[in-house]
Amino acid sequence: LRALSSDSPLPPPPFPRPGAVKPRVSCSRELELKTTLRELLIYIVFLTDLCLLTFGMVSTDMYYLNKAMSHLFLEPSSSEDNRSGFGSIGSRADFWRFAEGPLLDGLYWDKWYNNMTLTLQNNNSHIYYENLLLGGAQIRQLKVRNNTCSIYPYFHTFLEDCYSEYRYRAEDRSDFGLKNESEWKYTSASSLSPWYWGSMGLYSSGGYMFTLPKSKRESVEKLVFLRQNSWLTRGTRVVFIDFSTYNANINLFCIIKLVVEFPATGGALTSSHIYSVKLLRYVTYYDYFLASCEIAFCLFIITFIIQEAIKIVKLKKEYFRSAWNWLDLLLLVVSILAIAFNIYRTVEVSLLMEELLSDAHVYPDFYFLAFWQVLYNNMIAVNIFFAWIKIFKYVSFNKTMTQLSSTLSRCAKDITGFAIMFFIIFFAYAQLGYLVFGSQVEEFSTFQNCIFTQFRIVLGDFNFETIEAANRILGPIYFITFVFFVFFILLNMFLAIINDTYSEVKADFEVIPSQELQIRDLFRQ
Repeated sequence: LRALSSDSPLPPPPFPRPGAVKPRVSCSRELELKTTLRELLIYIVFLTDLCLLTFGMVSTDMYYLNKAMSHLFLEPSSSEDNRSGFGSIGSRADFWRFAEGPLLDGLYWDKWYNNMTLTLQNNNSHIYYENLLLGGAQIRQLKVRNNTCSIYPYFHTFLEDCYSEYRYRAEDRSDFGLKNESEWKYTSASSLSPWYWGSMGLYSSGGYMFTLPKSKRESVEKLVFLRQNSWLTRGTRVVFIDFSTYNANINLFCIIKLVVEFPATGGALTSSHIYSVKLLRYVTYYDYFLASCEIAFCLFIITFIIQEAIKIVKLKKEYFRSAWNWLDLLLLVVSILAIAFNIYRTVEVSLLMEELLSDAHVYPDFYFLAFWQVLYNNMIAVNIFFAWIKIFKYVSFNKTMTQLSSTLSRCAKDITGFAIMFFIIFFAYAQLGYLVFGSQVEEFSTFQNCIFTQFRIVLGDFNFETIEAANRILGPIYFITFVFFVFFILLNMFLAIINDTYSEVKADFEVIPSQELQIRDLFRQ
């Protein structure tokens, strides 16, 4: 590629004499082009191996398993009171209604569809008759201490208690209630357990927790007892419901976390996370084929590391002046992280699987393993994204690709200047929208939401009625001026910069001799 773009002798006349021998590719160019094509073929093999790995990690069964669990626990049945659904929880009373009703109905399947009682092996529940409930479900809450916020002096005669929003330093770890079981005593969690990032805060992995019994009747009695003894207090800020299932038909674990946050404002906010992951990797022959692909992937990465190290030693500072070299380094770093995550996850699964399943009456914390599995999947997704982008490095000898890359590089300064002006106006409107509509419209409730909402307005996805209802004067003014300045003026300026630059580049390429004919000759050879 360097030979194609470097200075070279003058090209042959465009109209050779009749009978003249057609010019051949020079030896240096031919060698350079052959090297590039050979690297391209090797990289295609690497990319194919990486695609096999990524598509082997996921399957359609994961989507359908998530959908089935979501339908069971998150969506209320049409025959039931809609207020008992998980998404409709708006208070502590609604939480107990859900926990004692739809939650237990979904966890314990002790009857067939014709009401015939099932014979449960080892008293184990099978959700949808196919998904084994591993151990029991765990319910955990986090609280804050009283007097963790300041009351204005005028209200001291009216208010005695004050519970702030959740903060780790304000967390209550003292025994409360009956003080005789684990649900009344604070339990510290492992330092490796991931914290939970909720809508209202970042929650630690400890808390007041208990595991539901294997029997549905005993679970109902347990929940009723806790409700009558006020297990949820004014200081309660979040409740987690965690349980895991395993489907042997498709070799998938499903880890479910239902979260109910009780903010300091009152009310409740619900969220959920359902992960279908393949923790037992090597079971079928296809799994062992994927294992061989993983070994090949590691060999490719080792080879690429050696190649890049040789280039760095040879070129030194010149190596870091190429954007493609930075992309190579980024791809290698992400690949190394993905390999490290995969090894760590595999070792942890082999060490913890037997321990987690040793006691059928204890909640097995597969959320830790699922967290690392999802992290590995995300790392591989980023990896294959950059791997596909790197394809442009090997096809840049094509005239069209060269024109596109030259256009972007030539207009980079103009786009940078335009971007500064664009984001000044964009963030000014975001600040205006947040201050004017933030307390009324959900799309403007946070500054981050304002930014995403304005991008949606640019793409034509907006709800003008809610903006107008929030402020009848500033709402229409904000919307009309934003669309006019950002959509009609700034975006058209952006397109004009790229269009003019592309026209200039295309005109320059018309007077440059094309190398594509020589490339075709080499392919014929």
